[in-house]
Amino acid sequence: MTREIKKGMTAPSLAEIETLARTALKTIPAALARHVKGVIIRVEDFPDAETERDMELEDSFEILGLYRGTPLAAKSVTDPRPAIDMIYLYRRPMLDYWCETGETIEAVVRHVLIHEIGHHFGFSDEDMERLEREAASED
Repeated sequence: MTREIKKGMTAPSLAEIETLARTALKTIPAALARHVKGVIIRVEDFPDAETERDMELEDSFEILGLYRGTPLAAKSVTDPRPAIDMIYLYRRPMLDYWCETGETIEAVVRHVLIHEIGHHFGFSDEDMERLEREAASED
């Protein structure tokens, strides 16, 4: 059963969010995309209990996505067991954000995906916020 979300639209499923993420991934410049090829993208409704505890979340809706792995700059060929790089996209929090902002669901998924890819490249949240402000001021 689907839930009515916006003006007659229904909430995209986990599979539909994954398809949107894969489509968004194709829009990443090739020079960056080649560094993201091994990153696994998973779509879940919410973060698991361990993630909520580790991130000290008060509410499951506080996080739209999460990068888990070793940022590129910290990777080493001498690491005996490199971490698997994964990007988690959390469907239900993204749906709430979509409803609250009026952005398209495609834009929300792309924004969250790019934000998490930024963590893969080693950017902090503050780095990415600064880059977004600079890009907005150039428009």
